[in-house]
Amino acid sequence: MITLGLGELVASMALMFPEFFGGEGGITTDRVYSKFFGLDFGSGLQVYYLIAVYCFVCTAAMFAFTGTPLGRMLNAVRDNPERVEFVGYNTQRVRYFAFIIAGFFAGIGGGLTAINFEIITAMDSVSVVRSGGYLLFTFLGGATFFFGPIIGAVLLVLASVLLSELTKAWLLYLGLVFLLMVMYAPGGVASLIMMNLRVAKFGHFKRLLMPYLGILAAGIVTVIGAASLIEMIYHMQLNAALGPKVPFMGAELDTGAAATWTVAIVVFVVGLGLLEGVRRLTARRWGRIQEAIEESIKKGEG
Repeated sequence: MITLGLGELVASMALMFPEFFGGEGGITTDRVYSKFFGLDFGSGLQVYYLIAVYCFVCTAAMFAFTGTPLGRMLNAVRDNPERVEFVGYNTQRVRYFAFIIAGFFAGIGGGLTAINFEIITAMDSVSVVRSGGYLLFTFLGGATFFFGPIIGAVLLVLASVLLSELTKAWLLYLGLVFLLMVMYAPGGVASLIMMNLRVAKFGHFKRLLMPYLGILAAGIVTVIGAASLIEMIYHMQLNAALGPKVPFMGAELDTGAAATWTVAIVVFVVGLGLLEGVRRLTARRWGRIQEAIEESIKKGEG
């Protein structure tokens, strides 16, 4: 929260010191100077390769860092800071080092952003909205796993670029997904992947195929019902002047017809009921699988 507050402080200072931050217009630059090893970075393709190289190098460096003593200590402080203090380490100093290292890699990302867009604004780069968005998608991807934030970055692009082009209610959908992840998968997408890989390692994943297919089918029905209701409500609030018809998945929904609302509600309720039933079945089977895995581990140790 302190880092989010510092970012918002800098964003507010941009309007107070326009000579330094460039004000609302930000600071512009030109990435094309003289050639460097035959490259002038004038084309978007050259910039793409530059960003890709830095991305892979920094990813490899961060992964290597997680295996160092400091990297392992950072994981320990994240999981159980009280125990780390008990064995004699200063958790504040460890977190301070983490802040420095994170700032280093964030600076590389910011520099590449400036090269790519040739403009930088404090309001868009360090505001609480931008920082909170990164934090949100890090949580969705899985903050406790190395590849979790990478998954979160992919989800960020899909949501902000693709989903935002499909519907004006994309922020509502994103909020609903976040709530569902908090309720049912607080470890993020990465934790779901790792838990299922553990099940597959012990040869029990086939027992979950049918329940997962049931969840997928019931989830699709639920999403169709919920999305149709949301799109009709948004259309009535924002685009009522365009008429009662709203396009939805290749069809048209009539917001002025009671039958349309009734069908959407029925589809949503039925899908939700099916989803809850399949979820309970999956939870029971998951519990039995975990018991079988624990028994296998005990037999192996014995």
